[in-house]
Order: sequence, then C-alpha cells, then structure tokens
Amino acid sequence: MAETEIEWTDSTWNPVAGCSIISEGCKNCYAMEMSKRLESMRVEKYIGLTRQTGKRVVWNGVVREDEKSLTTPYSWKKPRKIFVNSMSDLFHDDVSDEFILRVWNVMRETPRHSYQILTKRPGRMRDIISTKINDILPNVWLGTSVENADVLHRIDSLREVPAAIRFISFEPLIGSVAGVDLGGIDWAIVGGESGRAARPIKECWIDEIYEQCLISETAFFFKQWGAWGKDNKKRSKKDNGREYRGRTWDEMPITIVDPSQQASFR
Repeated sequence: MAETEIEWTDSTWNPVAGCSIISEGCKNCYAMEMSKRLESMRVEKYIGLTRQTGKRVVWNGVVREDEKSLTTPYSWKKPRKIFVNSMSDLFHDDVSDEFILRVWNVMRETPRHSYQILTKRPGRMRDIISTKINDILPNVWLGTSVENADVLHRIDSLREVPAAIRFISFEPLIGSVAGVDLGGIDWAIVGGESGRAARPIKECWIDEIYEQCLISETAFFFKQWGAWGKDNKKRSKKDNGREYRGRTWDEMPITIVDPSQQASFR
C-alpha cells in the first residue's frame, strides 16, 4: 500500500498491521474495515486481524510485524512524505522494541523522505526514543491523535519526545478541546469523522484549535468536515468539504532540508 488520498501525505508505509481499540477515537477507525477488505483479497498480512461484532468490524488485538515491507522506502527514489502505519500503530505494546529500532534505521538510511509517525501511545514512543534511540532524525515527524478532552494528556507525553517535528492529529474531532496547550507543537491537523456511523463535528471545536494555533505559531491543516458538513447535515464523501473560514488550510510545519539530499533527487 503506497498511494493514498490522505491530503497531508504522499504515501503510506505499513511495516505493522493490526491494532486494538484504546479510546473513543478508535471506535470507527477506517483501518478496521480496510483490513477486512484486504483480508477478503487474500493479502496475507491482513488475514485474521479483525472480528465481526453485530454489523461492525473491529480489531481483535492481533498485531503483525511485516519484515518484507522494511525494504519498501529504499525503492522510492524521489523524496516523498510517508505516513508510517496508516493501518496500525508503530508503538502498540505488541510491536517489539527490536522491530521499532529496525524501522527507525530504515528512516535513518533514507533521509530523502519525510516520515510522519502518528500514535495513540505517545508514552511508549517517548520511552523508546528517549532510552533506545540515540539520534533525532530531521526527516522524522512524531505525532499523537487527540479526539477530545479525555486524551489531552497525550500531548504532554508528546512534548517529552525528542523530535525534529511534533504534530497532533485532532481527527476524528468528536469533542471540545478548549484551552488546549499547543506549546512545542509544530503542526495541527483537524478533521471530522467519516463513514456511515460518523459522529458530528462542531465548528466551535475547530475554532478552539485554530485560535490556539495562532497563539503558539503552530501550522494549521484542516483536512475535512467529515460525514457531517458545516451545516450539520450528512454528506457524501465527495461532498464533505474542506473549506473553513472561507478557504482551505494546508499549512505544513517548517522542516530542515538536507541540501545534499535535495540535490541528489532533483
């Protein structure tokens, strides 16, 4: 899986498959349905990762490390932004420390790419990077997901992670995060939930984040309204809209580019 429709990245890379639900933001995770679909297509690493509960497909807790995928970024010759583990969480408890270090080494050896790692487990990310990884890679962006005020503590853990770029994905935004502290955060992505069971987003919740981005000089990226439009009516995927305050917002964090790598891949 490489090409993607995710607006804030170029490609996805999934050295890990499978996950488990740990908070409300996981409830309608698109990756669960996608994993089931890939299983039906007999894609080996996605077989046996989900179970059916009523009309829903959910993770069953099986997590699989995919050794073969570790070579993939080497084959991408032109620089690209790569979302790491769109179908899992690199810092899930069942991913071994050794495998995480091997993923880190791939990123170290391919500095032409920018890697975006998003986790709901920033405490483990902090612990591993602080104690077992000896360098901060300028091409690795580290982030956490925050869906409502119940998990704001994840931001505190993220701030403690040694990183060149720190970011937060407020998606799906299903509740207010009023007064969120974005100090030390370089980038904020905001988006509503998609899918048939999607929960609505409120414009005032987006306003709270946008205003804090201005205060903290944090880049602001508005991804989508989701299944519920700005007018609080159910929308189709192609009509859910990306405009907020009369425009689209595609701000990105300021990154440090290695001139030698830039020259090599023009």
